[in-house]
Amino acid sequence: MTAWNTEQTADFRGPLDVSRAATAVLDAQGTVIGWSPAAERLLGYRPHEVVGRPLSTFLSSGPAPHARPFPAPHRGNEIRAARHRDGRELTVATAVCPLPGAGAAERVLLATELTDLRLWESRLALLNGLATQSPLGLAIYDTDLRLTWCNAAYEQEIGQPFAEFRGRRADELYSEGRFVTQGHPPTLDAVMQHVLDTGDPILDLHFRGRPPSDPGTDHVWSCAYYRLQDADGHVFGVCEDAFDISDRYKAQQRLALLVEAGRSIGTALDVRATAEKITEVAVPDFAATVTVDLSRAVLEGEVPATGDPAAMSLVRVARCSAEASPGEKPDAHPSPVEYPPGSPQHRSLSSGGLVLDDAALVVPLRAGDSTLGLVTFLRGTPSATFDSGEVALADELAARTAVSIDNARRFTRERSASLALQRQLLPHHVPEQSAVEFAYRYLPADGVTGVGGDWFDVIPLSGTRVGLVVGDVVGHGLQAAATMGRLRTTVRAFAQLDLDPVELLSRLDDLVGQSAEERWGELGTPVGTDADVTTGATCLYAVYDPVSRRCVMARAGHLPPAVVAPDGGPSFPDLPAGPPLGLGGLPFESMEVELPVGSLLALFTDGLVEARDRDIDHGLDTLGRVLGDRHASLEELCDRAVAELLPDGATPDDTALLLVRTRELDSSQVVEWELPSEPVAVGRARELATAQLRRWGLEELSFATELVVSELVTNAVRYAEGPLHVRLIRDRTVLCEVADTGHTSPHLRHSGDEDEGGRGLFIVAQLVQRWGTRYTRSGKTIWTEQPLPATG
Repeated sequence: MTAWNTEQTADFRGPLDVSRAATAVLDAQGTVIGWSPAAERLLGYRPHEVVGRPLSTFLSSGPAPHARPFPAPHRGNEIRAARHRDGRELTVATAVCPLPGAGAAERVLLATELTDLRLWESRLALLNGLATQSPLGLAIYDTDLRLTWCNAAYEQEIGQPFAEFRGRRADELYSEGRFVTQGHPPTLDAVMQHVLDTGDPILDLHFRGRPPSDPGTDHVWSCAYYRLQDADGHVFGVCEDAFDISDRYKAQQRLALLVEAGRSIGTALDVRATAEKITEVAVPDFAATVTVDLSRAVLEGEVPATGDPAAMSLVRVARCSAEASPGEKPDAHPSPVEYPPGSPQHRSLSSGGLVLDDAALVVPLRAGDSTLGLVTFLRGTPSATFDSGEVALADELAARTAVSIDNARRFTRERSASLALQRQLLPHHVPEQSAVEFAYRYLPADGVTGVGGDWFDVIPLSGTRVGLVVGDVVGHGLQAAATMGRLRTTVRAFAQLDLDPVELLSRLDDLVGQSAEERWGELGTPVGTDADVTTGATCLYAVYDPVSRRCVMARAGHLPPAVVAPDGGPSFPDLPAGPPLGLGGLPFESMEVELPVGSLLALFTDGLVEARDRDIDHGLDTLGRVLGDRHASLEELCDRAVAELLPDGATPDDTALLLVRTRELDSSQVVEWELPSEPVAVGRARELATAQLRRWGLEELSFATELVVSELVTNAVRYAEGPLHVRLIRDRTVLCEVADTGHTSPHLRHSGDEDEGGRGLFIVAQLVQRWGTRYTRSGKTIWTEQPLPATG
């Protein structure tokens, strides 16, 4: 227990009060003629032992040694030494009160132990301090909740003499206040009534309002309420303790705002989303309206041009107001904004620093040496200015936002570059093919950059054939995309040489292995590390011929394609796997299948069918089931496959899907002749070719075609053996092919003025759109293409 409540009943009469002190009645000679029970308790003497004896029997005549004198108000009183009946010496405080009137009693001596007096004095000092010096506002309300007393701090808070507001209720004094904390009655009067009714105190209740002494500023108090009652339990009111915690509350709010800003700002690598976050964080607790204006260059991922920042072209990218309608949405597109000279925003841009103008605070968004834009904080009323702490907070919010916006700007620039790279690396516009109808989907795992290492391709080949490619590079992101681009370009180059699938994959494998060895030698980087994402790539290459309806395919560690016949279910051909690229050691093998017209061929990467929560066989079964719908278009099948196999749109691995439906060239579009390897075959070939062109209505091409056939057949007769095969195909172009048993490819050369030959192939190259050579097991084929004549 504390010294304050060591007694059962609080008694503020004082230890030298006549009703409490040890009392001795003295006559004119200082003889004791009266002795109180309190005196007996203090000194141990019974009345019959003291009455009639001089005062000096138990009390010294002078002050006690080393005794601290009474303060000024107690002038005439003394601290003296007293002797207890058992011989102990006590230090007592004494006071003498004269007794006027007739009779033997001349004066009364009052005494108490000095410690009791000092305790009582400390109580008085405490009460006086609470009443006059304490910063804690104290008020007492009676049982009608009317103010009956308050201390000086409370009076100062009200700003009026106590007499002018005595008897008023708390809700009358703070009519526009509100509670910050929750879980209590809604008004001050209701709170105090609850305390009166229940006797339960309410502690640390935060109340926000504007005191009469400072009506233009919000204050926050930490309040406590407890019931006042006497020793008998009689309730006579409720006491209110109120301590102004406005500065601490503001500091806590600023800290909470910074925490929220750290949690919200910069979570998205999007310039507009980042700008919107600072407006959402600051409204309404910090400002009534917040706007963010950025340089147009920032939205495009660029750094604003150096020069006069005040001349910067600004656009409004975010705005939030406490007065906005609940359903109001921000503008979908940034709008230009201009600030006149002399405005706070113009001054901020010109100076490069923040500008405080009454209830407006403008802070530049700076990153390094560049000004990205401005953020403007507005208060609701002109009197609600920003103090120094709030200015520092706004500066910190703007600094964090500027860093996040600059990061988003850099990401925008890098992502734009990555997407541009991806667009260049993947076939974004594939011309229609006579051989197949196709559709595709590409989903990179790296949703941040939007690029990945999977790829697909549809490559036009000679003879109306088409090359189909799908591949998968180890890893994700920009590095894998760059590697994918190199492989795709290489495959395209090899495909244009009319290499069969096995030869193409073999050369690609050699190139990848050679590249890995070169990286090891030049950089000292072991094969298989992050710097080597080429090794281990997989690839599937297929060539489909719409004339023969045959498809030749080979794979390097890749999943086999899915094949769906027009009148049958899905199947996965048992295509020999072959090792992934760059590993070497094993040969590649091909498979040739005949595909009926309308067959569906699906080439895909493992990201489509493989997942952490399902077996790859389950993914293949699902894909086969989706592709089995023969009535759906290729676009619909692509969408269904992605929706069922990647339902949430997210994939842990890059995903590529290429669907093709096979076609066949009509027999009327293709004609082929076998001719002997003799000089007479040249003229016969010309006759056959011109006659076929007439049947096709392409007489305009007869002259050029005669020259082409004549030169190619002549070369075959001269340099090859065995029968010759001449084939004409009418498709989007006119194709002329001459096949022989030789394996030596002709090439262009420049003949001298006196040379008798060597000009034929040069002339052919000038007459046709393109030409080339492809090799087969039985020899080679020289082919040319001529564009169809323009119609009408």
